[in-house]
Amino acid sequence: MKLAKHFIVEPGDKAHLSKRDPANTLGIDKADADTEPHIEELRQLQDVLYADQRYALLVVLQGLDAGGKDGTIRHIFSGVNPQGCQVTAFKEPTPEEQGHDFLWRVHRAVPGRRFIGIFNRSHYEDVLVARVHKIVPKDVWSDRYRQINDFEKELDENNVRILKFCLHISKEEQLRRLQERLTDPKKNWKLSLLDFRERKHWNEYMAAYEDALTKCSTKHAPWHIIPSDHKWFRNYAIGAIVNDTLKEMKLRYPKAKIASHRFISPDIATDVRRLPAPRRLLKPAILGVRMIPLQRLSFGQPEAANWRLTTAWAPWCAS
Repeated sequence: MKLAKHFIVEPGDKAHLSKRDPANTLGIDKADADTEPHIEELRQLQDVLYADQRYALLVVLQGLDAGGKDGTIRHIFSGVNPQGCQVTAFKEPTPEEQGHDFLWRVHRAVPGRRFIGIFNRSHYEDVLVARVHKIVPKDVWSDRYRQINDFEKELDENNVRILKFCLHISKEEQLRRLQERLTDPKKNWKLSLLDFRERKHWNEYMAAYEDALTKCSTKHAPWHIIPSDHKWFRNYAIGAIVNDTLKEMKLRYPKAKIASHRFISPDIATDVRRLPAPRRLLKPAILGVRMIPLQRLSFGQPEAANWRLTTAWAPWCAS
């Protein structure tokens, strides 16, 4: 079942955030929502994304305090290779960032091709927090919707695929999680008085989210409103949508740069007999270590490994 269609804000439609049930699970039972297959599949898809070198994936996580942004990242992306993934948390702008346009710090954090980039909060803070707390005038933050849409379109045109998730929780569930942090030593450090003060602005935030989700859900970067009262369903839904998106990108391993028949086989004893006399003087231990990477040529998953080899290995070819 393609889950994205249940949660997407269709471009041109209103988000209707207040009408969406944050506890909705689409009738799926927790026992049937195993996320381990998603984690393993994402690990494999990320490997192809990194090898393919044509695209980047940007995952935007936006939500109120205790919405589950950290938990989503920790769970869904637990199996990815850190070399191909980067996480950026957007806090209050620094003095340097305040000296630039609001998208300056965001553009710097956009992942390059081959990478998965994850935004923990994002440029949408500048039409949410900035609006609720009147940090900038209305004519400034209201024009930012257009600027954000233009920015995201530019990224999409340059092969950065964008997935935006609003982690939708109820006011009651938020309070329960904040109270849990008060008593749990492992979570208490996350809590501040500001978290409780922000609850006084709940209705203002709901209005700000409604406008942002409605005005900035586009064909190239649609919003997905994920019911997040149940953490297990949140993880299951986002994991499925991320994987489905990567599969739709038609990723592929590049062709091998050089033909495998030019290389010696992994059978060290046989290859030693085939080498010219000067190379037979190499110590077997050294020769063995240098030959091990060449097993990529024909063993295991050839497509997943052969692309890594270049003609730089040519000196180790059998003569």
